[in-house]
Amino acid sequence: MMQRVPITKEGYERLRMELQRLQREERPKVIKAIEEARAHGDISENAEFEAAKEKQALIEARINELSRKLSCCEIIAPPKENDGRVVFGSIVVLEDLDTGEINTYRLVGPYEADVNSGTLSVTSPLGQALIGKEEGDNVQVRTPGRMRRLEIVEVKV
Repeated sequence: MMQRVPITKEGYERLRMELQRLQREERPKVIKAIEEARAHGDISENAEFEAAKEKQALIEARINELSRKLSCCEIIAPPKENDGRVVFGSIVVLEDLDTGEINTYRLVGPYEADVNSGTLSVTSPLGQALIGKEEGDNVQVRTPGRMRRLEIVEVKV
């Protein structure tokens, strides 16, 4: 049985919209570019044709990847009320106890996680360490650079 992957409704919609855009806009555009390049005659030394074929391969690969991801997603709604515990969809404010640095993350599924935009996968080491914890709890997580000691300052929904 295929493993279900948690995702927020917004994350699912983003993936679905990207898939539709690729299928409805990008795929027809690249097919047209291939036809135009082919119409220029000899395709053995036609850079436009090669570039279009390469772009088509990338688009088809991304379409296949998105289709596969969407087929195994399970939309999980974040809780309506906050009981102070970290769960899927929670927004967690963390303080690094060594540096004093404060970071805020939303716990999401692996297909939508992007630390640079403030989303963290529940399957990541930090995400797993946070699940089930409460405001005021401390967690320790090994990161590539060092062992991090963090305090959960606030949990929001």
